[in-house]
Amino acid sequence: MLTPPVPPGQPSFIDKHWPGPSRAPHPLLLTVLAVAAALGASTLTVVRPGLGWLVAALAATAALAVAGAVRPGTSPLSGSTGQTSPGDAPDTRQTPPPAATSAPTAVGPTVAPPPDPKPATTAATSPQASTAARSEPEPTTTAAPTTPPPTAATPPAAPTTARPAATTPSPSTAATATPAVATARPDATGAPGRAAQAAWAAATVALVAVGTVRAAGWLFVLCLLAAAVTATLAVTGGRTPLGMLVAATLPPAAAVRAMPWAVRGLRRTGPVGPGVGRIITSLAISAGLLTLFGLLFSSADAVFADLVSGLLPAISPASVFNWLFRLGLIGMGLLAGAYLVNRPPDLAGVRATPGRPAHRLEWILPLVLLDALFTVFVLVQLTVFFGGAEHVLRTAGLTYAEYARGGFWQLLAVTALTLLVIAVAARRAPKATRTDRLVVRVLLGALTVLSLVVVASALYRMQVYADAYGATRLRLFVATVELWLGLLFVLVAVAVARLRADWLPRLVIGTAVLALLGLALVNPDRLIAERNVDRHLETGRLDVSYLSGLSADAVPALDRLPEPMRTCALWGIAAELPRDGFWATNLGRERARRVLDPILASGSPADCVGMHRW
Repeated sequence: MLTPPVPPGQPSFIDKHWPGPSRAPHPLLLTVLAVAAALGASTLTVVRPGLGWLVAALAATAALAVAGAVRPGTSPLSGSTGQTSPGDAPDTRQTPPPAATSAPTAVGPTVAPPPDPKPATTAATSPQASTAARSEPEPTTTAAPTTPPPTAATPPAAPTTARPAATTPSPSTAATATPAVATARPDATGAPGRAAQAAWAAATVALVAVGTVRAAGWLFVLCLLAAAVTATLAVTGGRTPLGMLVAATLPPAAAVRAMPWAVRGLRRTGPVGPGVGRIITSLAISAGLLTLFGLLFSSADAVFADLVSGLLPAISPASVFNWLFRLGLIGMGLLAGAYLVNRPPDLAGVRATPGRPAHRLEWILPLVLLDALFTVFVLVQLTVFFGGAEHVLRTAGLTYAEYARGGFWQLLAVTALTLLVIAVAARRAPKATRTDRLVVRVLLGALTVLSLVVVASALYRMQVYADAYGATRLRLFVATVELWLGLLFVLVAVAVARLRADWLPRLVIGTAVLALLGLALVNPDRLIAERNVDRHLETGRLDVSYLSGLSADAVPALDRLPEPMRTCALWGIAAELPRDGFWATNLGRERARRVLDPILASGSPADCVGMHRW
């Protein structure tokens, strides 16, 4: 009894959207990745932000740029293409047998005179056919002389071959067009293009560079988290919300899948370019020469010796272990990035399945009621804006600062929830008819405009709150988030007017990055210190214990305080300020040392004991 054949299974999600590179990486690419990983492991300062983070980011960006330039099948040294190695996939362009066997099919048009000129003209004028004629002359010229004998010998076969010849391309054209599609970069399938890659890469470097100019550790942590998102988008792409979420999971998977890919590259031997052995030999000779002459120059000049000692880390078992750990971690990340850059995933079709459009009554009634509620709240806010503190004291029985303090966080939650409501309504609302589209624009547009008033009210409350109780990092950060949400509402208003939001997800990430870079540009710790110092000069109140816990960025503002508050506020920062090496150089800490070094030399002030607030 014969078993029925098993039907082929459906391709998995990974096989369909992320097949990975088809060829092994070039050994030169693996060398560049290894050098970048070693440079990053040597310059990275894990304890605090500094110059080493920027150098590591630039090295990683350059290595991944090389990975994008050195495509499979391309020699980075000679520029020739099509060179294969024993470990690579075979070149499908060299297929003479199909051209020979398909000769009877190509002779069909010669039997039927009327359709003969059109197929010949079409094949000759198309770019694919002209490319095939230039790249493979042998199959084309050998097939032409053999066409008359089969035509004369088998005249009944002409009608069966003439019809397919008019609708299908020639075998030689198909054979030459297939490799072009396989080796072309999938820019049209959701993978990041050159401009998008450059923009996300520049944003990543800019976020990491914050650690070189700002000493605030909390700000640098936020920038690193944002840099991880932008770096992922640079190597994976993703334009839809679901595609971006899927892209966030790809780098860890790429690190695992890249290991056998790298092993194939190490085993690769080709006629073009240097092999792994020659590259390793060149690196070993370079390291030996640098070590020899570096030691000689260090022993000859004390200034040069100090420079070399600042560049090189202290060698100990713990430092060697930490360096190897950083090397492995950075190397895995770079290898995963190169794997993704060589063959980016296709995330264009990764989107949520559209649901059933809601009935008009199902979404119009909730939005009308919500718009009415927002309108009433906005009218109340207008009376507060014009009435001021007297109106609040008369109606609510609270001080204006207490009124602002009790409402900001609620309005922040309202702003975030309103964005969610607009997203769900825009997705479920029907847009088949002109009336449906008009209703969507009116109701969602009104809700968006009213939400902008809510954002303005929340920002005004935060301003009053900070004036009454002082500025802090948390208050400044949430005010920045509220400003960003207000910008999102402006973008949502544009999307509602156009009834298209394909561009919105990427712009949401981009505006968040700009907001964070703007926060770093205003120097948040110094801004907080300046606000509190100005408040002290006006009211005489100051929280010295909080100000002494700020970073070195706040030192120029705290230097304006009168004694003994100046010394007490700066002493806490000076005691925590470390001595930086070359790779830990930070502009904010370098500026602060000019003020803090005399305070450290004078010793701990005795007047600050038990005094935290004035």
